[in-house]
Amino acid sequence: MSTQATEAKTALGEVWTRWLARDHLLVTLGLAALVALAWFDLLRRVGGGSPISMSREMAMPQAAPWGIADFAMTAAMWAVMMAAMMLPSAAPMLLLFSTVNRKRNAQGTPVIPTGIFLLGYLLTWAGFSLLATGAQWRLNRLVLLTPELTIVSPIVSGIILIAAGTYQFTPLKNVCLRQCQSPLEFLFTRWRDGRGGALLMGLNHGGYCLGCCWVLMALLFVGGVMNLTWIALIAAFVLVERVIARGILVSRLAGGVLIVWGLFLATLGIRPI
Repeated sequence: MSTQATEAKTALGEVWTRWLARDHLLVTLGLAALVALAWFDLLRRVGGGSPISMSREMAMPQAAPWGIADFAMTAAMWAVMMAAMMLPSAAPMLLLFSTVNRKRNAQGTPVIPTGIFLLGYLLTWAGFSLLATGAQWRLNRLVLLTPELTIVSPIVSGIILIAAGTYQFTPLKNVCLRQCQSPLEFLFTRWRDGRGGALLMGLNHGGYCLGCCWVLMALLFVGGVMNLTWIALIAAFVLVERVIARGILVSRLAGGVLIVWGLFLATLGIRPI
C-alpha cells in the first residue's frame, strides 16, 4: 500500500474515531429533533384541517363511513403521537446502544448505525398505531366517541381505567418494565451483530416497551385523543416509571389510583378530566 493511501486511511480512521466520540451528542440531538417534530406535528394537526380534525368529524354520529384514506391518515396521526410519547423514554436505551456499539468498534467489530436500532422501535409502535386506528374505527362505528375522541360512556371509560390499573399489577407488566429499566442487561444477553441484528434488537426491545405501556395508551380514549395535556401526562408517567429506581412502586401506585378512579367513573359518572 502506498504512503498516500496509508495516510488517507489513517486520516479517515481518525475522523471516524472523532465521530464516534460524539455519538451520544448526535443521538441526543437526533432524538430531540424527532420528538420536537412529532410534537410540532401534533400541535399543527390540532390547529387546522388535518387527520385529527378529520377524526373529530369521523367520531360524530352523522359522519360517513371511513374510506381507505381516512384509515391511513388516522393511522399516521397515531404513529406521530406514539413517536412523540415514546421516544423520550427510549432515549436511555438508544444512548446505551451507541456506547456499547462504540466499545465493540474499538475491538474491531463494525459499527451499526443507532438509527437501525431505533427503526425497530418505530416499526413496533407503527404496528400498534394500526391497532389503535382499528379500535378508533370500531368505537366510531358504535357511536361511542365525542368530537374530541373521548368515549361518551362513563361505564366504558371506567372499565378501561380499571383494566389499565389492574394491568399494572400483572406479571407481564413486571417483566416488560424490568426489561425497560435494565437496558444494559438486555444488550448483554440479546446482542446480535449486523444491521439485521440491530433491527431485530430494536423490534425485540420495542416489544417489551409495547408490553409495558399498551394499556396506558388506551387511556387516551378516556381523557381524549385530542387532549394534548392528557397525552403529555401519560408520556411523562411512562418516562418516570422507567427511569427512577422504584419505578415498579410508582407503577403499582398508579394502578391503584386508576382502579379507584375507574370505579368512581363507572358508578357515579364522574368524568376523568
